[in-house]
This record gives sequence, C-alpha cells and structure tokens, in this order.
Amino acid sequence: MNTQTREDKTTLAGKHALVTGGGKGIGLAIASTLLEQGAAVTISGRNEHTLQDAMRYLHGKGSVSYVLMDVTDLHSVQQAFEHAIVRKGRVDILINNAGQAVSAPFLKTSADMWQQMMAVNLSGAFHCTQQVLPAMLEVGWGRIVNVASTAALTGYAYVAAYCAAKHGVLGMTRALALEVASKGVTVNAVCPGYTETDMVADAVANIVAKTGRTDEQARTDLAAGNPQKRFVQPDEVAHSVAWLCQPAAAAMNGQAIAVAGGEVM
Repeated sequence: MNTQTREDKTTLAGKHALVTGGGKGIGLAIASTLLEQGAAVTISGRNEHTLQDAMRYLHGKGSVSYVLMDVTDLHSVQQAFEHAIVRKGRVDILINNAGQAVSAPFLKTSADMWQQMMAVNLSGAFHCTQQVLPAMLEVGWGRIVNVASTAALTGYAYVAAYCAAKHGVLGMTRALALEVASKGVTVNAVCPGYTETDMVADAVANIVAKTGRTDEQARTDLAAGNPQKRFVQPDEVAHSVAWLCQPAAAAMNGQAIAVAGGEVM
C-alpha cells in the first residue's frame, strides 16, 4: 500500500536544485518556482553582477545561493558543482538551462560559430549532467530537465547551428532516459517556443537592423508562429519544468514537452 501523502508528492522540500543560466529569463523563473515549492536552489552563470541581481530578486523566497560557472569549460563546471555541493549538499535536481542562439545563413555560419553553439547548448548540458548523475544513481532518485527549444523538434531557417545543437540535446535526453529508467532518475526536455526573454529581444533587434521593420512588426512576425499569436512567458516554462521535478512525475521520462501554444504537436 502506498502511504505517500498528496503533500509528499507535490513538495520539493529537502531537495537541492541547481539551475544553469539561472540569473535571468527562463532560468530565473525556474529558480523562483522551485524555491516556492520548497527546494533549496543554486543558480549559476558567467556574469556575477547578473547573478547578484537575481539573488536580490529571489531574496525571501527560500534557500538560494549562486556559483559562477561557464558551462563550456569543464574545469569551471567541476569547480562550480564542488562549491554548490559543499554549501547545500548533493544536487537532486539539475536544470540544464544555459543556452545561446546566434543566427546566420548556413553559408555564413563559421566553424567558430558552429562550435560555440555546440559548446554552450549541448556540451554544457553534457558536462553538468556528468557531475550530478553518479550521486543520483547512488541514492536512487534524481531529476534532470534539459531546457531545449522547439528548435529541438523542428527546423528554423538561419539558425542551423542552434537547431543542430538543440536536436543533440534532445537525443542525449532520450538516450540517457533509457539508461537510468529503472534507477529512480528521470531525464526530460522542455521545449519552449519564442519566449519573452533577452534572447528574443536580441532576435527582434537583429530583425529590425537587417530588414528595416519596426520593433512591433518584428515582434508580431516572431509571435506569428505560435497559434496563440503571442510570446510564451518565462513562468509558463518554469511551471512545466517544476512539474517534471515532482516525485509524482516519476513516470515522465525521455519526454520532450513543447511549451509553445500549439506551434509544434
């Protein structure tokens, strides 16, 4: 007989979550939501000023700290996780959110640009996952959520490198999910469409600069791919991520959940 209460299934109290790219945008929204659900949270990023601003925003919501981390640098990743574990204990929940998008026609995509997209979006998730998985397997519980993109599910013109990297993230998600399926650890991906973040603001600015469209026209064009004709909000992505972290979501494994208003089905 399962004596676990409903409260037990919906709380993350006693769990330590680490959110990469947690200083702003989707990562900051995820950190806030996990704190509200009782988890202790470590946010990471490359910019200490951004992380300190995030700490001020998160103040009073729960147990939160930050570590500097460049997900493309294995040594930086190893040091950051060591510091996070010393402060708050084993990482039970890993949110691989750090990401970057650069757009260019395929023939103008340099080898350096290609490698940068792979390093940030794919290798970064690989490095971080390797840091937490042994302890998760040892205790028989863990949640890994990779924040991918609808670019992991379909193609978009002028972002071949980004699409390839995010498709790689989804492939890694599915392969690892099968490896750990019987060991109490789940691995899933959340795939947002265009979301109201700095990344989208940069895309809008790029469209304006290259096409002469107004800011409003550029935003409307980007949002048009969403059947709801709007940008996804960071909190909407965060709640999807947090649900996958719940004990009650144990049967969710190897999934790619599109948070995109029906853009990808």
